[in-house]
Amino acid sequence: MASESRHIRSRETAGELDIAANRRAPTWSGRELLGRALWEIVRVPLFAWTPRQLWAWRRGILRIFGATIGRDVRICPSVEIAMPWTIRIDDEASVGDRAILYGLGPIVIGTQATVSQRAHLCAGTHDYRNRDLPLVKSSITIGPGAWICADAFVGPDVAIGHFAILGARGVAMADIPPWTIAAGNPARPLRSRPKFAPRPTA
Repeated sequence: MASESRHIRSRETAGELDIAANRRAPTWSGRELLGRALWEIVRVPLFAWTPRQLWAWRRGILRIFGATIGRDVRICPSVEIAMPWTIRIDDEASVGDRAILYGLGPIVIGTQATVSQRAHLCAGTHDYRNRDLPLVKSSITIGPGAWICADAFVGPDVAIGHFAILGARGVAMADIPPWTIAAGNPARPLRSRPKFAPRPTA
């Protein structure tokens, strides 16, 4: 009898979510679905299988698919990009091996910023307050000169300030102020990043 009661409670709990409504919801436009299909077709042979040194080639492929890519940007071939047209990467920025740019919403990576290997920028979530868990297309901003270290995670609607650092395997679920070094899960400020010495003058 106790086992049957637990089973009934389990079914009632499961029934609180409307998964069918979630799956019926129109998440993407026809144009977006076509773009995603075409990107999946060309992503591996024309992007992922390219030699590491072909930075300009990969910049060109991403621009064809609507990404805004600045001058001398370096994106490794193993980077996973969900939808290039949501991505903006400014001059001299770098994205390392096996980083994930999950751009359901817009992702902006500022000038000279670094996203290190296996970092994950997740610009999307679900609204847990609704029974059908609708998709939320959020945004992420990585400021100029900022550094997202190896294996770090940046969550939806988070802004990393200019020249801030998110330490290795840190989890940023809230904004990190400029010139701040943060680490941990959740990431907490540790100290200020030292300002750079002035460039020597001739």
